Amino acid sequence: MLETRIAKELAYISQAGLARRITELYFVNPAQAQDRTGKTYLVLASNNYLGFTHAPEVIEAASQAALKFGSGSSGSRLTTGGTFIASELEKRLADFKHSESALVFNTGYMTNLGVLYGLLQTGDVVFSDELNHASIIDGCRISRCKVVVYKHNDMADLQRLLETEIVTGQRFIVTDGVFSMDGDIADLPSLAVLKKQFNAFLIVDDAHGVGVIGNDGSGTASHYGLTDVIDLQVGTLSKALAAEGGYVAGKKILIDYLINRSRPFIFSTALAPATLAAANAALLLLQTQASKYLDSLRANSRLMRRLLLEGGLNVVEGITPIIPVVIGEAGLTMQFADRLKSKGILVSGIRPPTVPRGESRLRITVTAAHCEEQLRQAAQIITALWQELKHGEKKEG
Repeated sequence: MLETRIAKELAYISQAGLARRITELYFVNPAQAQDRTGKTYLVLASNNYLGFTHAPEVIEAASQAALKFGSGSSGSRLTTGGTFIASELEKRLADFKHSESALVFNTGYMTNLGVLYGLLQTGDVVFSDELNHASIIDGCRISRCKVVVYKHNDMADLQRLLETEIVTGQRFIVTDGVFSMDGDIADLPSLAVLKKQFNAFLIVDDAHGVGVIGNDGSGTASHYGLTDVIDLQVGTLSKALAAEGGYVAGKKILIDYLINRSRPFIFSTALAPATLAAANAALLLLQTQASKYLDSLRANSRLMRRLLLEGGLNVVEGITPIIPVVIGEAGLTMQFADRLKSKGILVSGIRPPTVPRGESRLRITVTAAHCEEQLRQAAQIITALWQELKHGEKKEG
């Protein structure tokens, strides 16, 4: 009975153009990858924003840590003990995020679950942006409090809900810093005003903000020059910091509480020494050479946006390296992505449930590691293929 139900559901997913499949690749450098046949692709689907995965300093740090401390951590930090590399990374992250303390988790997804599930209680109300990442949505779902969703980046709607919602406990406002599918930035100045007005606790997920925005690359708070208004900053080690894992930064009392109450932290085997060392080296590289990498990333982002707009594509406005090209229909979106793959360009085709129906898109991301020639060639191919697909769609209609 179960297999029959699953088979029907898979058939529906496939017919709706929503089937997901794993693409097997290995990266030969931050901008290019190869499949099992040896075919090389230009990758415009990576969150490796600064190209640090192949930085010699990062690779050397990971290699030396594995040689010295072994391939794994052997247990959770609270039962087996944790490598001092983890504590060193947490101190560096706290300093980087202008916070008292920080705590590393195994993934960014687990960080949001661990923070929200650990902090929220019955009587609390969390006000969540409608375009928040799935990890925030799931963290809110498993908590014991009421969740109120406000319109995306709509501060008037958020204020109305804060005014009208009856709250017997604590008000929480939770938002992405940089939104992962649209690439726009949370309105932190307005959130700071509302936080103060309603005595709310503000959590910002900066997974796509670190290494992307802010003069020092430290994310949303730095971007706006508001380093003291966010109560907890969540982040990831798996994007600009070129490793794996997540973290939360904030006051020491909050971090100490999560160490004792956050089940995803307590009951997970710690990250491997090599992973922690890689993240530490990548963070050091960002801190010491921020302008070099950020300037390249931002120049590449501006160039790619301009070329795609000039090519007539429906590009969502923004300044980050996340460049959404809205297509609309899921089937056409995936056809577009598949055709680009056949031409040696990898982009992410995004469709429901990740985005609402009718808003399927190509999610194109650029990095500091791309060169101008690569981006110009890719934009030319994308533009030409889009014209071809549009004309084909009109003929069929």
